[in-house]
Amino acid sequence: MKHTALAVPAALLLLSLTACGGSAEAGDGKNVTITVGYQSKTINTVTAGTLLRSLGYFEKDLNALHDGHTYKVDWQDYATGAPITAQMTAGKIDIGSMGDFPLLINATRGKQLNRPTHLVSVTGYNLRGGLNTIVTAPGSTLTSLKDLKGKKVSTSVGSAADGTLVRALQHAGIDPNDGIEKLNQQPAVGASALAAGSTDALSQFVAWPGLLAYQGKAKALYDGAELNLPTFHGVTALEDFAKKRPAVLETFLKAQAQATDYLNTRPVSAAEKVAKATGLPAEVVYLYNGAHGISTFDPAVKPQLVSALKQDVSVLKEAKLTGDVDVDSFVDDQYVKKALGASYAKQLAATPPTAAGEVWPKGAAKTKAFKSPAELLSYVAAHRDGIRAAYVPDATTGTLWFADKAVWVADGETLLPFVAPATAQAYVSAHGGARVITYAKALERAA
Repeated sequence: MKHTALAVPAALLLLSLTACGGSAEAGDGKNVTITVGYQSKTINTVTAGTLLRSLGYFEKDLNALHDGHTYKVDWQDYATGAPITAQMTAGKIDIGSMGDFPLLINATRGKQLNRPTHLVSVTGYNLRGGLNTIVTAPGSTLTSLKDLKGKKVSTSVGSAADGTLVRALQHAGIDPNDGIEKLNQQPAVGASALAAGSTDALSQFVAWPGLLAYQGKAKALYDGAELNLPTFHGVTALEDFAKKRPAVLETFLKAQAQATDYLNTRPVSAAEKVAKATGLPAEVVYLYNGAHGISTFDPAVKPQLVSALKQDVSVLKEAKLTGDVDVDSFVDDQYVKKALGASYAKQLAATPPTAAGEVWPKGAAKTKAFKSPAELLSYVAAHRDGIRAAYVPDATTGTLWFADKAVWVADGETLLPFVAPATAQAYVSAHGGARVITYAKALERAA
């Protein structure tokens, strides 16, 4: 495992050293190409990637600069943050988006190779850590993290999902290095390994856990929100590019803010657009990016997120993926502050919406929100053939999950949903008379 972990930065370093100096920006002086690296299927980066590209805001705003240049945007899609960092430090990408752990590696590589980068804005975040989930096969007998001891677990080393796995195992009293057999795999490869039975569990970031659960190919074992530590994705930019083209970077961040407004005011439409662009089911996109989804979108670089980033450094150092990282010098919110103007302070103070259940009726352009799980179940029971998707927040963590994939507990007349079996069992153990019931039984009781 340790040998595998070391392979990641070595590969990045090798690729990075193959390019000469200069920024990624290309052109003949008048005609300028801005290269943006993004992760189309990492759907809590959509306001700086998939959705932004679909809406065309960046290109439109660049054309409105009228600064004597003709701009072209080259969008480059990647599966994870690592290749974006490699391309940035090779001088081939100007702006990129990635998760918190890859951002720290981005900071490290940029400094090592004299191509410094900076975190300039945030895309999506979850203040409790619910963006990462550990799942098992549908027929697995594993019910808690303690059951992973000695088992094979697939993850992407150096990713936020790997960070969640490490911390979760430590909380469960399992050595993350020697207590499991860790498989360093790309998300799609890990998903295939889980389906083939060649791994016992998969720890991944959005949208893989929700997608596999929706498809009936996995069930949740651990909700990352149990760590109660923020996770997020953000935008990083080459320092040279930011200094040379500050107006262009500010234009990108203004466009990101526009895309964020679109997502927040038209969440169903945004989910449909992202689904069309990625091939992901819109129901899965909405689980994360909806009105009460797992991810909250806001470009502001919140102090809680910076604090969490500092705590992440120790995990990467232990895995020998980075040394010390000067997070304060890596974070540079001057451009997003200028881009958002007077609204920045308001966004900085904004908090996520209160957790609530939602039903997406077939053919509807809006979802229906419900105050309690029982009310939601009652509606679903009365409209069984007219439901596209139903979502409920975990009774403990608030993490949204598909109602039919949740673990349900009956406590007297109260019906409570949970993402993972261990969380549900913890509630049952603490509340005499409470018991786990099937989804079908929960619907029957609510009807």
